Amino acid sequence: MIWSFFLGLAAIVLGVAFSVAGGAVGGIVVGGRSLGNELAAWLGAFYGPLAGAVGVVIGVVIAAVLF
Repeated sequence: MIWSFFLGLAAIVLGVAFSVAGGAVGGIVVGGRSLGNELAAWLGAFYGPLAGAVGVVIGVVIAAVLF
C-alpha cells in the first residue's frame, strides 16, 4: 500500500519536470524568434506546468480513487 504513495509521488514529480521541459521547448518553438530563445524558454517553462502538472495531479488522484 505504501508503494502506491511513492509511485504516485514519483508520477507527480516526473510529470511536473517533463511539463517544465516541454513548456521550455514549446516556448522556444513558438516565440523564440520574436522574444529571443532565452526569454521564450523561461516563459514556456513558467507557464507550461499550468496545464501539465494539473493534469498529472488529477490523473493520479483519479487513479488513487479508482484503485
